[in-house]
Amino acid sequence: MARSGERSPWLAWTVGILSAGVVAGLVWLAIPGLPVVVGLAGDSQNGSADDATPAACRTLYTDALWAGLSWEAGSQLSQDQSPPATAATVLVDSVAPQVRFTCTWTSDLGTIVTTLADAGPDAGAIAQSALPGLGFGCGPVSDTRIRCTKSEGDVLEMLELGDGLWLSTVETAWHPERYSSRVAETVWNG
Repeated sequence: MARSGERSPWLAWTVGILSAGVVAGLVWLAIPGLPVVVGLAGDSQNGSADDATPAACRTLYTDALWAGLSWEAGSQLSQDQSPPATAATVLVDSVAPQVRFTCTWTSDLGTIVTTLADAGPDAGAIAQSALPGLGFGCGPVSDTRIRCTKSEGDVLEMLELGDGLWLSTVETAWHPERYSSRVAETVWNG
């Protein structure tokens, strides 16, 4: 009866160690979600959700697409102001897009290069007349936008022009589901 009010030190240590193990396990499980949380925090700090046109690679992607790309094995993203990676160099010379940014994703699967640029109001008409001769299929997306695509081997290329913007994507061996259309939705629908 004398020990009925006391706690067992062995039991306290055992429960403490088990609790620390559970907390460490939860932290280990949460680590893969850290890039998404950091991206969301950065988006809210920069106010990018209110901007009409993406200003950097991170704002070009929805959270779901960003997570899918960044979690792919060997995935790395670099941003610069490289010219569009399109095979349609004639179009690049004719339109002379002013590059805002180029996002280059590399992974164990392949590469994806996407460029967002400013282009003149006649860029869509120039593309529609020049690209079919280079093997592209072109068609309207809306009254003010045109999309041209070309697939050759494991390379898929998409150019979308309209409303003073140029969006080009070249996917080599790595083809995430609806990548080009999802990025275009972000650019033109905010």
